[in-house]
Amino acid sequence: MKLLIVIHLVRRIICLSIFFFTVNLYSQESISGILKNKDTGEPIIGALVHIDGTFLYSFSDLTGAFHFSEVRGTDFPVSITHISYKNENKTVSAAGNILIEMTPQTYLSEEVIIAANRVDNQSAIAYSEISKIEIEKHNLGQDLPFLLNLSPSVVVTSDGGGGIGYTGIRIRGSDATRINVTINGIPVNDAESHQVYWVDLPDLASSVENIQIQRGLGSSTNGAGAFGGSINILSNKLNALPFAAISSAAGSFNSFKNSIQFGSGLLSDVFAIEGRFSKINSKGYIDRASSDLKSFYLSGGYYGMKNSLRLIILSGKEKTYQAWYGVPQDSLLKNRTYNPAGEYYDTQGNIQYYNNQTDNYQQDYYQLLFSHEFNKSFIGNFAFHLTRGKGFYEEYKADDLLSNYHLNPINIGDSTVTNMDIIRQLWLSNHFYGFIWSIDYEKNKLKIKGGGSINKYIGEHFGEIIASEVMTLQQFPYRYYFNEAKKTDANIFIRAFYSLNNMSTIYIDLQERIVNYSFDGLNENYINSQQNARLNYFNPKAGINCLLFGKTQLYFSAGIGHKEPVRDDFVNSTPSKRPESEYMIDFETGARFHSGNFSLTLNGYYMDYKSQLILTGKINSVGEYIRESVKNSFRKGIEIEGSINFSSNINLRANVSFSQNRIKFYREYIDDYDGGEQIIYEYKNTTISFSPDLTSAFILSFIPIKNLNLELTGKYVGKQYLDNTTNETRKLDPYFINDLHLSYVLRPGKVKEISFKFSLLNFMNHEFVSNGYTYSGFSGGYRNDYNYYFPQAMVNFLGGVVVKI
Repeated sequence: MKLLIVIHLVRRIICLSIFFFTVNLYSQESISGILKNKDTGEPIIGALVHIDGTFLYSFSDLTGAFHFSEVRGTDFPVSITHISYKNENKTVSAAGNILIEMTPQTYLSEEVIIAANRVDNQSAIAYSEISKIEIEKHNLGQDLPFLLNLSPSVVVTSDGGGGIGYTGIRIRGSDATRINVTINGIPVNDAESHQVYWVDLPDLASSVENIQIQRGLGSSTNGAGAFGGSINILSNKLNALPFAAISSAAGSFNSFKNSIQFGSGLLSDVFAIEGRFSKINSKGYIDRASSDLKSFYLSGGYYGMKNSLRLIILSGKEKTYQAWYGVPQDSLLKNRTYNPAGEYYDTQGNIQYYNNQTDNYQQDYYQLLFSHEFNKSFIGNFAFHLTRGKGFYEEYKADDLLSNYHLNPINIGDSTVTNMDIIRQLWLSNHFYGFIWSIDYEKNKLKIKGGGSINKYIGEHFGEIIASEVMTLQQFPYRYYFNEAKKTDANIFIRAFYSLNNMSTIYIDLQERIVNYSFDGLNENYINSQQNARLNYFNPKAGINCLLFGKTQLYFSAGIGHKEPVRDDFVNSTPSKRPESEYMIDFETGARFHSGNFSLTLNGYYMDYKSQLILTGKINSVGEYIRESVKNSFRKGIEIEGSINFSSNINLRANVSFSQNRIKFYREYIDDYDGGEQIIYEYKNTTISFSPDLTSAFILSFIPIKNLNLELTGKYVGKQYLDNTTNETRKLDPYFINDLHLSYVLRPGKVKEISFKFSLLNFMNHEFVSNGYTYSGFSGGYRNDYNYYFPQAMVNFLGGVVVKI
């Protein structure tokens, strides 16, 4: 029934689209103008001209001219933006050819810093953008992935069930290790695991100007290869006027968020300072899934006409009670908030919970960004960065073997102790630093973006016993293992756009990437020793974009991507049995249509994996589960986005993604607890785990009175499987949830703005599960499946107020 509702919604959108397109064919005019430099009279090339309140836009050509055909009305308010000029807002008449003079910026625009990683409508790449305004509407303390939940082909999840603490995101079914994340062009993914731990970046959303999500391989970028998508984050850009803001929010599960923001504005027309301090707390929906999160953001810079120098410090510190074990299947119906983490039995046989079964980590980001305009056609960007991370997770281990910690049995009186209760901490301490550069060159029909980076990672992994029932206090902390890993990642790329004419643009994107990785791993005798791996990847991409009738774009692109294995793949394999690098060919094609009150984007993709690393249940000779390379698997689908302005105060945005995600041949390994070996099953044409065939979202916005905004949102996620066997006993059921958002803005004379925000989440009170895992084993001649789930919160709320001074 829910699937039928979604299909019906899509049909209604298409019908409405045809209706509005037909209406626009009548009573249409055309408008045009010329953009020039106010000081020199030179034409301004590549400025974006947008008719306010519509989806119509145009770029100025080599003569500075822009043109809109088939528009309705007589006078049109337009917004004009260009990175080298101050924004202009004008009213353009349908009669005549208006001349608009733009004033050059007195400082370099912030956007040039990350221009090399971004794409626009000239690129043949599927992407979405979330503006600062959209982020601020829903920013009440949830982690950043939850603010991206309504984007096409996106699925998010939370260990604690409420969106605060450990959260995750998938794009087109690809997990976080295959999604490349950058802040101002600087990599965020952990160099070894390739994960992004958003919990280490609490309230990052409050310091974000814009987020661009690229789906598929996307453009060449810094960091581990984007195998399912990339998330490019731009931090707050320069605010030329001084400001201050205080925000507070509260909600279900004792969730609280408080933050202070400030900015100096331009001092002496060239200097500016900005900052933010935040604290977020929540007890979580899942039992004991508490979060204590602190963060700050500081930025100071010099902004000149030709040069820009900026220092950014971003820090996050988290303490979360572990909720990553999931809820066992047999507990899900009886107690869906059950959390087994820290569970043990006291001497009377009663269940107790260790109160410090927590994850503790601090991550500090330092970025020094420099931009220089050599001339109007040539801009260079340079960045030095350092990321410092250190922390541990602590856990209670009951009746654990001493041999697991390289300890001999302990003689106490007439008894020999081989097991004991212990409390241990597993530590990670790392440094990640490097240099990144990019250039932007634009002249006539040619636009070149190039860049590269060299980054170094040093990570220390160690474990310590901090307490036990047998060892003496003098022995603590007892370090039972230590190893160090080093990784160098260098890349260089060039991306060139060439306009064949006013209607067609071709581009080529070439990247060379070299990875050197040194780690403690297994040699051929399965003994730990120093290991080294050197990998070299060439990642080419190319595409074409055509503009038809001034409103419709058609595009096609193809690219090849490679991605190295993660840390566990290296350390759990020997040099001769090391897994292959992942390798994929990505084809993207689509169309974008923009009219006065309507926009529609269709994108089709085929991601052909020649080698994809997945868990199969297979173990190595020392009992560690390892990933194997699947030779033939693919993801293919169609993504549709649309938006309609029904009137000046009612807007509907919606997207739907249909996909197939298959492994042509899959081999599963099951532990045989009776015989001590593994049993093998073989499958053909199975569905890739955590890859729904259908996802959809909509946002219906309504402004009943001035300054009051109401939004009804919906998210549908189809059936997902916990493993790659397409077995109905190991799956996540489809779900469809709705949220209601309200915001109201006051502008009294004494302060700039007071805004009130309220979100009623999952207001239909659906029980749904967004993530899980499974493993199987044979015992007593029968196969037993052990499924674990991460249920999400039922109806809950968040509300807050922001005062801007």
